[in-house]
Amino acid sequence: MARSRLTYNYDYEAKQTANAFADENRTTDTSTNIDFAGLKNLDDVISAYNEICREEDKAKKELENLLNQQPHLEAKVMSLQRMLPNLQLVHTDAKQLSSMVAFTSTLAENISSKVRQLDLGKSRVSECMQRVEDILDLKFCTDGVSTALENEDYEQAAAHIHRFLSLDESVLRRSAADSNEGSSLEEAFSRLHEAEFKLKTIVMQKFDKAVCDGDVASVERFFKTFPLLNQHTEGLKKFSTYLCSQVTEAAQGNLKSAQSSDPNEKRANVIYADTLTLLFESIARIVEIHQPLVETYYGHGRLLSVIEILQKECDRQVKKILDDFKLNRRFANKAAVVAKLVENPNEGEKLDPRELDVLLTEMTLINTRAELYMRFIRRRVSGDIEVASQEEDVKQEQLKRLSVLIKDCELSRAMQELVGIYITMEKYFMCESVSKAIILDRKEENPQTSNMVDDVFFILKKCIRRSLSSSSVDCVCAMLNHTCSLLEETFFDVLNGRIRQGFPSGGIDLAQTINVIQSSLQQGRLQASDTEKARAVYLKTLDNAEMACEYIRMLRRKLEEEASKSFPNSTEQEKAKLESGISDLSSVTTKFQLILNTGMTELCEKAVTPCIETWVEKFKSTNHEVSEEKFSQYEANDGLRSFIQDFIMKIDETLNSFKVSLSSSNYDVLVSLLATELTKQLEKAVLECKFNRLGGLQFDKELRALVTYLTSITTWTIRDKFARLTQIATILNLERVNEILDIWGSDPGSLTWRLTPTEVRTALKLRVDFKKEDIKKLKL
Repeated sequence: MARSRLTYNYDYEAKQTANAFADENRTTDTSTNIDFAGLKNLDDVISAYNEICREEDKAKKELENLLNQQPHLEAKVMSLQRMLPNLQLVHTDAKQLSSMVAFTSTLAENISSKVRQLDLGKSRVSECMQRVEDILDLKFCTDGVSTALENEDYEQAAAHIHRFLSLDESVLRRSAADSNEGSSLEEAFSRLHEAEFKLKTIVMQKFDKAVCDGDVASVERFFKTFPLLNQHTEGLKKFSTYLCSQVTEAAQGNLKSAQSSDPNEKRANVIYADTLTLLFESIARIVEIHQPLVETYYGHGRLLSVIEILQKECDRQVKKILDDFKLNRRFANKAAVVAKLVENPNEGEKLDPRELDVLLTEMTLINTRAELYMRFIRRRVSGDIEVASQEEDVKQEQLKRLSVLIKDCELSRAMQELVGIYITMEKYFMCESVSKAIILDRKEENPQTSNMVDDVFFILKKCIRRSLSSSSVDCVCAMLNHTCSLLEETFFDVLNGRIRQGFPSGGIDLAQTINVIQSSLQQGRLQASDTEKARAVYLKTLDNAEMACEYIRMLRRKLEEEASKSFPNSTEQEKAKLESGISDLSSVTTKFQLILNTGMTELCEKAVTPCIETWVEKFKSTNHEVSEEKFSQYEANDGLRSFIQDFIMKIDETLNSFKVSLSSSNYDVLVSLLATELTKQLEKAVLECKFNRLGGLQFDKELRALVTYLTSITTWTIRDKFARLTQIATILNLERVNEILDIWGSDPGSLTWRLTPTEVRTALKLRVDFKKEDIKKLKL
């Protein structure tokens, strides 16, 4: 019967396939859209016939494909036939499994209800046992605390009270209500509360007595007892007060020692900084010794409470020391005088900066020690808060309390005030010292030497480094701003004023003037005229400007190194402030470089350019159409014409005189400016002259002599400045016009042309023996 059912299914599927094929054919026929009624001629009939044939072929192919799938379909049917008995077995097994799962579920529900009942019973038994143990502990504590008090064993008594306080009294009272032990439990509660009150009173009294007697062991003994009585706050407060008394005693002794110290002692100038250091060290030592004690018996997170009390005492002692410091150093008077002079420099009597030097050093040392102390406190308390197992909100709240404590304590305020006054005093010290250095330079009899730049930058470096030693980023940034202002205004104005006066170029021979000044200096007397002095001062100012640029660059490099060492743990904001302050020195360098360039340009224009102009005029007036006889005469005379030799001698004499007076760097700049001006004027002169072949060769020799001479007297590159002239000389040396094509496009790497094609043609036209038609025919 199964076989007949499968056969029926197969026949049914075959019929469905045939019907689908017939539907598809009908769809295909309709898709052709052939209108048989509209066939009017033979061509339409043939076209319709061909279309029907194509559709027939397509239908045949599809039918063949379906027939080819018949074996596959039969194989599928056979496999289903073989699987049918197994499916019946699976169906039976599934029913059996379902019944087993249902039985297991029912059994599990029954067992779980029993388990819940057992768990409830167990929890009640455990609760009952706990209550019994608590009652036994209560009785044990009642008996033990009395015995311990009688024996004055306060630690043991406190331990019994601590155990009693850890019990849930309300639960024990409910237990007493359910039993016959009510009266005895009430009696125990009463006795323990009475013992608790008595023990607290005793511990308080004993602790106070130990403090009065200076009994350190007893102080620590009773300090450990407070947390057993749930008196953490009271214990920490009393212990902190005791520690404050130690701080006070040590601070007063150190202050008295400072007041009675000999003014001639080695550390007399920083005695108050040392006194504050001893105060900070004593507090740090107390924290370091007693922090483990607090953490062990009171738990982590409570060190902040101790520090808050200690810091108040620290503030009181700092105020006393600073008051004595201000009185002994006449601090208020000096600060008032300096403030008035900074605001109105021309009013009132000047204060000698040397009187402030030692005081400023002590002020920075005081602030440095205070910063170290506050960093120590922040690090210790923050570590204690982080270790404490508490919620994040509580941690953040305590860290906020710590920040407020450090920021708003009297020590921080006093240091802020001190740093503010220090900045004003340091600014006055720096300005006055720099002004004195400038004045001394003006009074210097020898105009050839100057210590002004060394003195000025020694003062600036000293002030900035002193501010770095204060450990205050704001203080360093303020001094950097004052330094930049001082350089840009006072010092820059001095150098710029001297440069703006110009280089005197009257009718006196410059080389002779310099030689006269040098010989007079060697003889120990100065016999130079005002003009000669002004020239020497001008040259000295150029050297000062060059040295100032170099010193500013060195100062910036040193500050970058020292700032990173002085503030290794600075925040990103503090680093940005320091970088901004140091980078301002670059703009100062630019200003000094500007006046240096201006001064060197004017020196070249007034001292060197006239020589160049005179020589260029001689060059233009000379005939460059050289005959063979003249060329042979030049060859016999080192290959140079006399006016070239005179020019080199004149320039050498002028430059040698400046070489003695100018720094090596400025001398190289002067030579470079000379070369620039020479090439500019000589190129114009060459383009106004006419050359023959020998004249071009002569010009090439003389140009090479000039380049060789200038290269020998400077360490800078000079040949590049003569590139255009050298190429013009090469063009003037050509035998034929077409030779330019050999060097113009031969090897791009061998010669970089500075001349344009138009300029090359212009240079070729300078040759009187080259035809213009040949030059025009060139394809460059």
